[in-house]
Amino acid sequence: MHQWIWLSLSAVLGFVIGDTCLLQAYVKIGARISMLIMSLAPPIAALLGWLIMGERFTLLNTFGMVLTLLGIAMVILQKNGDKTSEKKIRFSYSIIGLLLAFIGAVGQASGLVLSKYGMKDYDAFASSQIRVLVGFVGVAIVFSFLKRWNRVMPALKNNKAMKFILLGSIFGPFLGVSFSLLSVKYTSTGIAATIMSIVPILIIPPSIILFKEKVKVIEIIGSVISVTGVVIFFL
Repeated sequence: MHQWIWLSLSAVLGFVIGDTCLLQAYVKIGARISMLIMSLAPPIAALLGWLIMGERFTLLNTFGMVLTLLGIAMVILQKNGDKTSEKKIRFSYSIIGLLLAFIGAVGQASGLVLSKYGMKDYDAFASSQIRVLVGFVGVAIVFSFLKRWNRVMPALKNNKAMKFILLGSIFGPFLGVSFSLLSVKYTSTGIAATIMSIVPILIIPPSIILFKEKVKVIEIIGSVISVTGVVIFFL
């Protein structure tokens, strides 16, 4: 019962709230920038661990979080280049999209902390099944509340999209989540979270090759600084 309660709560926060907001952020600002904001998840998880479970939070942790925020700020903020007006700092991407990605990061961080607490010595793949099952029910409830079921059938008829969604489901919720829980089980949360935090860098080549995105040098530098901040955070 202990596992079901806490893994269910982690599913609600991680899957229903976190992933729903993250997927919507993909639409608003793209996967690359969304995953950069998601690099805040490990520091947020550690901060929640400090607040909720009394885990250590040192000066080095604070420096790492500040460095991560600095790297993100380099990417999402820019000066208004209009010479006729006063130069002001503004967001390079949709504020709504950035907010959705941040909520996704908080949801993922909360889900990770609750998963570790709830799983303990329980099997990681069984824990993933509990989370996915509860997450499915939660999303179904949200769909019913928002009256979005009428959009499901047209989506299912899009064969090309469904193929990519199927692959994403296998590599994400199934393999990705299961292996992340295994890593949390057999090593420290910090080490696991640090390795998982390199996604903002790994996603840059596919963004350029597959989606033909024009990635600015400042965005690459910001991503590297952000990930470096996460690494320092868990030293």
